[in-house]
Amino acid sequence: MTRAPTTELFKIEGDSAIPLSAMWMKPVDARACLVLAHGAGAGMTHSFMEQVATGLAEHGVATLRFQFPYMEKGSKRPDSPAVAHTAIRDAVAAALRRCGDLPLFAGGKSFGGRMTSQAQALAPLDDVRALVFLGFPLHPAGTPSVARAEHLDDVRVPMLFIQGTRDKLAEPELLAPVIRNLGERATLHAIADADHAFHVPARTGRRDGDVISEICEAVAGWVARVVD
Repeated sequence: MTRAPTTELFKIEGDSAIPLSAMWMKPVDARACLVLAHGAGAGMTHSFMEQVATGLAEHGVATLRFQFPYMEKGSKRPDSPAVAHTAIRDAVAAALRRCGDLPLFAGGKSFGGRMTSQAQALAPLDDVRALVFLGFPLHPAGTPSVARAEHLDDVRVPMLFIQGTRDKLAEPELLAPVIRNLGERATLHAIADADHAFHVPARTGRRDGDVISEICEAVAGWVARVVD
């Protein structure tokens, strides 16, 4: 009988102005840990975040989810990059205290992933081996650009981009050269027909759960390759 992962809801006390709510989930057979930041519009308990954390646990990847300060305060306006970067560093420190000698990864959904990459570009996150982006927001919807990717040149660790082919915040024809220019540091896993929220049309015959499973399998497989 498979044992359920260990879960812990706690507060991160660090350099952020307020304590941050966090959720630790560690499977018995954990072989890596991912600090998973939420997107701009929903916090760490959003169903997408919960399903990804649960799915990764089934593949042996522990996760630490956390709230950015604005979400902790109930605001709808995302934090400034500097505030978000501090929260990410606090979360990484909290993960290090819990994951022991497990290889550490960081990243997140949309805004959370971009803030993590910015923090890494400015000063490497402690002991973080690689970054995982679930829907990297390359540009605002309807305003194609690659300006948001410029800092990625300063990220010197491996990066995994999980992107929907219908993502209006990362047009495939713009994302492709970004990935190519990053060379061996970047890996792209495209989710066919998925939008920025990783929803797929009913006509595909796939459900959101199928997409979550694909995401988790792709992340876990890539993590294993990085660790090896």
